[in-house]
Amino acid sequence: MAGTSQNNFHAVSLSGGKDSTAMLLLMIERDMPIDMVLYADTGMEFPEMYDHLAKLDAYLYEQRGIHITVLRHPKGFEYLMFDEPKVKPSSIENRLRLGVPLYGNGWPGIRVRWCTGALKTKLIDKEVKRLKGELGAIHYIGIAYDEACRCKGERYPLVEWGITEAQALQICYDRGYDFGGLYEIYNRASCWCCPFQRIGELRKLRKHHPELWAKLMELDDRAGKQFGPGPLGQFKKDWSVLRLEERFAQEDSTAA
Repeated sequence: MAGTSQNNFHAVSLSGGKDSTAMLLLMIERDMPIDMVLYADTGMEFPEMYDHLAKLDAYLYEQRGIHITVLRHPKGFEYLMFDEPKVKPSSIENRLRLGVPLYGNGWPGIRVRWCTGALKTKLIDKEVKRLKGELGAIHYIGIAYDEACRCKGERYPLVEWGITEAQALQICYDRGYDFGGLYEIYNRASCWCCPFQRIGELRKLRKHHPELWAKLMELDDRAGKQFGPGPLGQFKKDWSVLRLEERFAQEDSTAA
């Protein structure tokens, strides 16, 4: 480990997934200083993830006397998707040209991934910048050793310790954190409504979380009615959620 002063303020970013959870658990076990744990809540996480975070928060409080600091966008995902007004002249001009309403961001796209920015990155970055400016904070991020190429100037304990993604998940399991079985079903435990998921993951969502699948169909129907058949109104290129529902239902029928 590179040396750090005990007098610094130590801020940990927690996504809730296996890597950041393993990092936090090991930092606690190894008696590393922790002054704040930051989590950006999109409001669109799996119910099992919220249960996991509650369990992790209880352990953090038991061991260090602090709770997870939860950051949230003041209006949330659905406001951003359907209601946020466009204010930039270029955006307004483009919307008028396309005949698209002047409010709402629609479904996120590869080029405009507004969900990650507005609901996660900007919230964390703003708070970390404040903590660095006011307290000289050291910022810890849970990136595993096999994704070390993503490291950019902060502290990455799992990389420093040579811990891979697979090892991080096992560390969580060994300590009783099983994420409600999410990692036994899905490759990643990120937002259930993410349009960047592979179709196989969406097939699993329909099977294992039918209530979330129903909500996803509702969101996509609303987006289609508001934004039309273009990118803002369609969940995935060439696929609406309704078309996926029809495909999966046909697969089920064929397999029966």
